[in-house]
Amino acid sequence: MVFAVALLPLFLLLLAVGAPGARAAVELGSALATVEPGDLVPGADRFGPVEGAPPRAQALEGSTLRGYVFLNTDVVGAVGYSGKPIHLLIGLDPEGTITGAVLHEHHEPIVLIGIPERKIEGFIGSYVGRNVREFLEERDAGDRSLDIIAGATVTILVIDDAIRRTTVKMARTLGLAGLGTGQATEAPGRGEIDTAQEGVDDWMTLIGDGSVRRLSLSVGEVTADFAAAGKEKAAARPESDDPEERFIDLYAGLVSLPVIGRSLLGDAEYENLRARLEPGQHALLIAANGLYSFKGSGFVRGGIFDRIQLAQGEGTVRFRDRQYKHLGEVAADLAQPFAEVGLFIVPADFGFDPVERWTLQLLVQRAFGALDKDFLLYELSYTLPARYLKPLPGPAPAADTDSTAAGAISAEPEAAPELWKRIWEDRIVDVAVLGAAMIALTLIFFFQDWFARRPKLATSVRVGFLLFIVAWLGGFAQAQLSVVNILTFGNALITEFRWSYFLMDPLIFLLWCGTALALIFWGRGVFCGWLCPFGALQELLNKAARLARVPQVTLPWSLHERLWPVKYVIFIGLAGVSLYDLAFAERLAEVEPFKTTVILRFAHDWPFVAWAGVLLGTGLFIERFFCRYLCPLGAALAIPGKIRIMEWLRRHKECGAPCHRCAQECMVQAIHPDGHINPNECLYCLHCQQVYHDEHRCPPMIQRRLRRERRRARASANITVPTATTVGPSGTATSP
Repeated sequence: MVFAVALLPLFLLLLAVGAPGARAAVELGSALATVEPGDLVPGADRFGPVEGAPPRAQALEGSTLRGYVFLNTDVVGAVGYSGKPIHLLIGLDPEGTITGAVLHEHHEPIVLIGIPERKIEGFIGSYVGRNVREFLEERDAGDRSLDIIAGATVTILVIDDAIRRTTVKMARTLGLAGLGTGQATEAPGRGEIDTAQEGVDDWMTLIGDGSVRRLSLSVGEVTADFAAAGKEKAAARPESDDPEERFIDLYAGLVSLPVIGRSLLGDAEYENLRARLEPGQHALLIAANGLYSFKGSGFVRGGIFDRIQLAQGEGTVRFRDRQYKHLGEVAADLAQPFAEVGLFIVPADFGFDPVERWTLQLLVQRAFGALDKDFLLYELSYTLPARYLKPLPGPAPAADTDSTAAGAISAEPEAAPELWKRIWEDRIVDVAVLGAAMIALTLIFFFQDWFARRPKLATSVRVGFLLFIVAWLGGFAQAQLSVVNILTFGNALITEFRWSYFLMDPLIFLLWCGTALALIFWGRGVFCGWLCPFGALQELLNKAARLARVPQVTLPWSLHERLWPVKYVIFIGLAGVSLYDLAFAERLAEVEPFKTTVILRFAHDWPFVAWAGVLLGTGLFIERFFCRYLCPLGAALAIPGKIRIMEWLRRHKECGAPCHRCAQECMVQAIHPDGHINPNECLYCLHCQQVYHDEHRCPPMIQRRLRRERRRARASANITVPTATTVGPSGTATSP
């Protein structure tokens, strides 16, 4: 125990390394002050003034120009998995070659708490020495093989896209690598969409004229492509032993067009789509069969699709869950059944031109180890058939990008409710399972006296419930509340609060609602004692340790009452830091081992794994050690828990004076020497209530039982017994 507490400052120090400063608007001038000129452009010894649009600064050696330095976010957007920008400082020489690139600021959760930042920095460094013309050649050839870091797919895709698009656009702006703004010519317009066209076509007609495009791959073809790319380990691990089996059969169509939309969606769904689309937005239908899912798993947990993206020109769109709607089928006549059908909205601020060629890029991943994967990129090319177009009457008016972007932003709150409803529909089974568990737990608490009077049943139900929480809620659903949720909620209240954000994860939302209601009735113990996967894991491991006769340590009360306030100090510190820098507070919040054990399943850097191991190991000797003394989430829940409206836990007048039986058996020492229960520390395991009603363990109840038995014994002795009569000498009957 002393070892674990001693490690806490060291652990916080490790987390603090590389912590960002106070968050503010990222500007190029202030960003340049954090790096040496030579780190971004070799030979440079100073930066010139920030100038131009997009803003950039010359990197100079004396008075000689060595290159240019700029922030990617000043040139193109780069929104990461977190929904916030990833800021990169990039250096470019006059020949259009990348001379340096550093990660300046980000808020990617997988990097903050999972993937080591040095791996991301190593990936960024791999672009140094590459010329922007290579990017254009690879784009035209469809060659986009990536060395993606396992667990950070979306982040890597965003960084790759940002570096490519930013450097090409800046090279065009500055006239580097022979590109020049004058050479970035567009092909003549093909015409404009004829919106007056109506009608419905069957599936075969849409396929035949190119209204719906197809990408079909077999397992053998994908294996051959992995081998050709030099990824032999992935090539040796095909998804099926049959090379002819369909890997994916992928179809895409532009359903924001009336004919294609009504044909593929049906009239009702198409009208819903029309009502939802804002000016400048478009929609795609994507459907697929086969062994490989184009959705992946990211859209469930983090709101982003990490296997598909739309590309047009130098830009790409990575779809988020608010731009997605699940469909059950393709409505067109003669269409085959599909395992996956989805409707995707292309945001207005992307500037998508439905008339020009675009591609749907599919990222194929294949695992060849527990954490090792290789990746390939395939493209489905789409050009709108000429029958949907009419000739341009004249020069097309310039798009009002400002008003379009503003429209997209203002429309988001209206679209959000539909988003969270769709997510809840997709996870309805998980919601039902968790809802049933919470209802059962509520019944246990409301009828706790009946429950506590049956100790064998109570013990069996509690162990079974904890096993369910560890295996299903933590292991399968990975729904673990964290103090980070509280910090984020508080940050949202003082910045821009939207309920839709918190509704995106149904299980987390349900847990928070249930926990909030439970605080009113019972305090923190409902969550901490019953619904926390890490807490349940600690308790089950301690029970196993007791069965193995591992000696248990009971801390002296004087030490115990001085240690339990530590968790409140940690929480207050985290809350204070979050007001200054939420990202840094999220780093420090890794004092909770929840992400390491539940979310990342110990696939983490060694300090985090070691910290989780120390806490779990200490818990074998001191039951619920982390919950008692270090958990900032428990502290955060204990503070509002003081407002509970009822005292449910029963006590005898003898509790504490003279009886200490419950206090000695309380697993977290939540019962004070005077006999009262500290609700801030109580985990509501109901063990004390089992003792309270037990006539063979609770001294007051034992005395009552003995008094009752003595009364019964006396009552039995006083029962009148009939006696025999005898006849005396006088002839009268007498009793002996």
